[in-house]
Amino acid sequence: MKIECNSDYVKLNERTYPCTVSLTMDLVGGKWKAVILYHLKDGPKRYSELRKEMPAVTEMTLSLQLKQLEKDELVSREVYGQKPPIKVIYKLTDFGQSFVPVLDAITAWGNKVVSEKGKFVQGNM
Repeated sequence: MKIECNSDYVKLNERTYPCTVSLTMDLVGGKWKAVILYHLKDGPKRYSELRKEMPAVTEMTLSLQLKQLEKDELVSREVYGQKPPIKVIYKLTDFGQSFVPVLDAITAWGNKVVSEKGKFVQGNM
């Protein structure tokens, strides 16, 4: 039997899941979480830098996803200064860094799919 199926459920941070795949998808699934992690994998970024690199995401969605990633300890948020404008830096935690090989595999697979079945385009969709 596979390790992810050795018990009826798995638990992390007081949340219970039917399997480790479900746990993983809760942490990094959805339209934007993995994309945010991808943009942070090469180093820390300010919120405004993330917005520029991800123009299709709304400010509210980006903010909510960053909060969730921070809550799940994949991303850390450091605030510099006490008066506006304050500087906020987001970066991957060690736990977030452990997901980088998966991001690299997802990126490679996506590049292969586009090369074989689609095309890379410039500009707006």
